[in-house]
Amino acid sequence: MVSCSSTPSANKSGNVVKSATKINSVRTTAYTHSEADHIQYGATTATGERLKYGRVRSAATDWSVYPVGTLFQIEGEQNIYEVDDYGSALVGTNTIDLYKPDKGEMRNWGVRSVNIRVLRWGSFSKSLAIMRDRTKNTHVRKMVQRIEQSS
Repeated sequence: MVSCSSTPSANKSGNVVKSATKINSVRTTAYTHSEADHIQYGATTATGERLKYGRVRSAATDWSVYPVGTLFQIEGEQNIYEVDDYGSALVGTNTIDLYKPDKGEMRNWGVRSVNIRVLRWGSFSKSLAIMRDRTKNTHVRKMVQRIEQSS
């Protein structure tokens, strides 16, 4: 599980209510929409929106750890990341995959261990609502089961 300075908890609607949580040594990787395993999705996130790369940037995670809508900042960076995507390779890894607009930036990021500050926790109930009809995919089914088991 994620090691952090305070533990998030969910209220009845599945919204995580703890905020400003610092989490140390988070494993991060990077992805781009032109990678072979992402081409079929184009520049679209799991939420159906366009991948973001501005002041607010897209991030993919295991939604049973960091639910959709979670906003965080990497220590020492100005940008804010929003969890709006997931990936099969992320489930069960506690890894955050950061969106980069091209393969060069993706490769430049590589794999890094960073400290993050969660500015706002997302919603497990929204995560479940998005994933409910996608459980034919094993990784989605695992995330749904983990969220339901922790409720």
